[in-house]
Amino acid sequence: MPLPHAAARGPRLHDVYDVLRRAILNGELRPGEALSETKTAAQFGVSRTPVRDAIRRLSDDGFLRVIPQVGTYVAPIQLAAVADSQFVRETLECRTIRLAAERLDPAQAATLDRHLAAQERAVAANDADAFFAADEAMHADLIRIAGRPAVWNLILDVKAQLDRVRCLSLQSADWLAMIFEQHRSIIDRARAHDADGAEEAMRAHLRTVFDAVERIAATNREYFEDSPPQPPR
Repeated sequence: MPLPHAAARGPRLHDVYDVLRRAILNGELRPGEALSETKTAAQFGVSRTPVRDAIRRLSDDGFLRVIPQVGTYVAPIQLAAVADSQFVRETLECRTIRLAAERLDPAQAATLDRHLAAQERAVAANDADAFFAADEAMHADLIRIAGRPAVWNLILDVKAQLDRVRCLSLQSADWLAMIFEQHRSIIDRARAHDADGAEEAMRAHLRTVFDAVERIAATNREYFEDSPPQPPR
């Protein structure tokens, strides 16, 4: 399918991976859809080498499935990987939000408020991409405030499949608004230095991914490779 952002952004080589990844995350490229190395190179105005490199990286991420002598296809979302990455996020972020709530100072609170303001603008504009970016920035800063910045890098390494569910769920305006309210609740409790409340709000927030899977699967079951995971007890 056409990649509408490719031509506008120009033929910079690093764009190949970024644009293809974004197209898979937001559902422009759907599971099972074929990806032609030659056609993609032509769309970007580059040789096949950077396209081949991007395909290799996306395959390593679990976004593409390369079948030798057959073709390259968008992979379904691996729900076992979604459950594993949710487990990692819950384990690490529920611990770090406690630390953040205990040490949050006024300057750090102002930074978090700016993230919330950016998210609120994105909700008003129904801009899922802008919301996702502000969401990521907020979670990363909460972990930095906790004094454990390297933890965010660990989370980034494991959440590729989880991000596919998150991005697809944010296509719905009501879901976008709900996630924003959850973020506001987390920040409000952290600002009040309520470590128990912040942890409770973070855990509930991170477990919404299970509801998101059920919601997406109701109309797009082909997006997923196996049965929906169950939330932990």
